[in-house]
Amino acid sequence: MVELLAPVGKLENVYLAFYYGADAIYLGGKNFSLRANAQNFDIPEIAEAVKIANDFGKKVYVAVNIVFHDDNLEGLEDYLKDLARIKVNGIIASDIIVVKTVQELNLDLEVHLSTQASVLNSYSAQFWKNLGIKRIVLAREASREDIKQIKMDTGLEIEVFIHGAMCTSFSGKCVLSNYMTNRDANRGGCAQICRWNYKVDGKEDLTITPKDLNMVPFIQDMMNIGINSFKIEGRMRSIYYIATVILVYRRIIDGILNHTLTKKAQEYYLNILNRCANRDSTPQFYDKLPTEKEQYFWGRDEVSNKDFLGIVLEYNKEDQLVKIEQRNYFKVGDVVQFFGPNTKTFDYEVKEIYDEDKNLIDVARHPQMIVYLKLDKPLQKYDMMRIKVFDYYEE
Repeated sequence: MVELLAPVGKLENVYLAFYYGADAIYLGGKNFSLRANAQNFDIPEIAEAVKIANDFGKKVYVAVNIVFHDDNLEGLEDYLKDLARIKVNGIIASDIIVVKTVQELNLDLEVHLSTQASVLNSYSAQFWKNLGIKRIVLAREASREDIKQIKMDTGLEIEVFIHGAMCTSFSGKCVLSNYMTNRDANRGGCAQICRWNYKVDGKEDLTITPKDLNMVPFIQDMMNIGINSFKIEGRMRSIYYIATVILVYRRIIDGILNHTLTKKAQEYYLNILNRCANRDSTPQFYDKLPTEKEQYFWGRDEVSNKDFLGIVLEYNKEDQLVKIEQRNYFKVGDVVQFFGPNTKTFDYEVKEIYDEDKNLIDVARHPQMIVYLKLDKPLQKYDMMRIKVFDYYEE
């Protein structure tokens, strides 16, 4: 069974990731993790994430994936001991010092090799296997043939990214941030230089930005060649993005396993994914080398939409009122959709809105205000409300 692996950037998203269908999550600690701008987790929070995962029968992996300089080593041994003590399911490392430290301390920690190590061939994969690595997160630039050959030659567990942002350089090899801002991309300080606009020949909107990764058309093929874990990028993404992407890939994977996934359903899922991000997406390196069509050069539109309208907090069957924490503006007369992992997606025309004190209002305009809607269809906590853009397609 292939694993669906979701990113989590803060504790409140752990339950939500599992609720929406992730088999495992990965997160970063306050130190030694590449997403320094995320909230990240201290040890008690990681322990709480492990407890939640255990309740679901799922897994937690912790990124310890910076490239270490001597001044980063302080506290590493104690940190690894803490992770072993709270029984995380594994750690994700890119530097050999982490692998050797785990072994020298004889810690019960499974080590996965980070995509930052840029593994693209069987010889490199075998080298890491000989050092005790159990799973390799291949470089995002790996092709289908690369993946197939590495799997066949080494027998290692293979994890690949299937959705999210791409690096304009090879995974783990960019130093533009270091050079231009003195922020070390390989120690968590990436300043996203590839997203900047540059002035060239009088034009001011040159970028070197790759489009996002989206592997929907190739999920079945990837399952067939024996990939063990499908990884979603985005520890700093919104709860709406995480919930939507996880749920879409959960349904695609389950549809493939149950032989129910249709071409029409796949097209619908692609439309949903393309609405919840602010960049275009494409399979990138898997089936061919990227061309100019997989890259932004002169200008790009990255305006975030306001599809996410609210998250369900509770549903009262007696008075048929659903309590919602509002996230974006909506008003009486709008047609919206509700969805969730255990809720059949349905359309709803907003006819009445009640404020927190149950007074009628016409508009929900203040972010995170509490409102009530009257619905005769039951909803569950953490179901979501979005603006209707596409008709729902049920397989």
